[in-house]
Amino acid sequence: MSQPLLQVSNLHVNFADKQVVCGVEFSLKPGQCLALVGESGSGKSVTALSILQLLPYPHAQHPKGSILYQGQELLGAAPGDLRQLRGNRISMIFQEPMTSLNPLHTVEKQLTESLLLHRKLNRQQIQQRLLELLDLVGIPQPERRLRQYPHELSGGLRQRVMIAMALANEPELLIADEPTTALDVTIQKQILELLTELRQRLNMAILLITHDLNVVRRYADQVCVLYQGQQIEYQECAKLFAQPQAQYTRDLLAAEPEGRPAAVANDAKTLLDVRQLKVWFPIHAGVLKRIVDHHKAVREASFQLRQGETLGVVGESGSGKTTLALAVLRLLRSEGEIRLQDHRLDQLNQKALLPLRKSIQIVFQDPYGSLSPRMLIGESIAEGLEIHEQLSSTEREARVIEALRDVGLDPETRHRYPHEFSGGQRQRIAIARALVLKPQVIVLDEPTSALDRSVQKQIIELLRALQQRYGLSYLFISHDLAVVRALSHKILVMKEGDVVEQGESEQIFTQAQHPYTRALLEAALG
Repeated sequence: MSQPLLQVSNLHVNFADKQVVCGVEFSLKPGQCLALVGESGSGKSVTALSILQLLPYPHAQHPKGSILYQGQELLGAAPGDLRQLRGNRISMIFQEPMTSLNPLHTVEKQLTESLLLHRKLNRQQIQQRLLELLDLVGIPQPERRLRQYPHELSGGLRQRVMIAMALANEPELLIADEPTTALDVTIQKQILELLTELRQRLNMAILLITHDLNVVRRYADQVCVLYQGQQIEYQECAKLFAQPQAQYTRDLLAAEPEGRPAAVANDAKTLLDVRQLKVWFPIHAGVLKRIVDHHKAVREASFQLRQGETLGVVGESGSGKTTLALAVLRLLRSEGEIRLQDHRLDQLNQKALLPLRKSIQIVFQDPYGSLSPRMLIGESIAEGLEIHEQLSSTEREARVIEALRDVGLDPETRHRYPHEFSGGQRQRIAIARALVLKPQVIVLDEPTSALDRSVQKQIIELLRALQQRYGLSYLFISHDLAVVRALSHKILVMKEGDVVEQGESEQIFTQAQHPYTRALLEAALG
């Protein structure tokens, strides 16, 4: 079939008087995969949402351009015509499955909606189709999963449910908006291989939106590069990676995490010593809710962290990475020994623990959700100082200004709100909030997972610089092994609550001993 399935020509998108997309053009044939790449704010999602006329902005306009689907103009199409296309011939996988799935409805009800809208099936046929879909996307125990709610599923399973919903009516075009963001490397590989298999089996075209260039290199046929709403480059995938034409594309390809952390001094003292740490959650059942078993989230984990050292903690979702960190922070009940220098944290009550909390801080995964939208960022950063240190307002403000300068932000921004900053800037603010208390240890829980590669590189370089300047120790949790390698001196690998391997970073990457570690490395690095 020589005629394109989708033809986007000279697309312009305005939000009120602001132009956000200008002159984007590409075409897509059946069975092809086209990747839209670029940094946050480049117009990738706006372009994709324009195809189905799903822009959530009341003042969104398309002053110029054309979007033809099998010769049918979609810009300005009647609502009824668009309803016949959405979820039927054109489907979309949204970026965040937890917010895209209705928390009040079971998986079964949400999958059934699309089938009832576009197909005339009886109850038995719908049930059979639901089981086929869950089996198609590799969800185990489909009968049980249909009865569950989104919060009862892991991130990987929720993403598979989203894919099943999108594929329910066997679409001709699938728009996948960051379908693997925040997923572990093994799950990411499974999802992308699943989409590739379905593309070949159904001759389905895929418009893939992503900031992960490793994904683009492996799975896309063509690449369209966007920057600040403008199309910078558009060509075959292999040619773009071999001979990028635009300087921005070359910069994007060069933005992979690189370098290694500075060596730790031989006489560096041990700051954090964790031995035989266990975190078990009771499972209740019956009318009286008696404890019938335990979910063993962490089983006898032991490690040490020296001054100026980074320990990378890796593993799939549910392996116990974040649970381990929260237990070390004494935010979860645990058994075992947690020693911060001369203090046994596991033996202290909350009152005795409070003065020590300033020594071990945390930066959370989501820079959007971890900052209060109602507080100026200067207030957010100063909040810990009000609790832990007796300072005058002038002294507090001076410490806030120092912390903002440390993370490369203009101190004047302390008078602004979080929504006025980009994702990378918000993560810098979160780091400043931890840094202002001058801690010895900082727990970094997936601090780069929601960021573009270029911004990730900046955050990694910032963390390494801060570590050298202040002798900080990091407990660094991530599923991105390229980032882990660039930042970590040692690595601890977890699987289903067990520490299966730990050692020097380069040794793990070059001579991994455990089969699970080798599988992680193969999925991430190929």
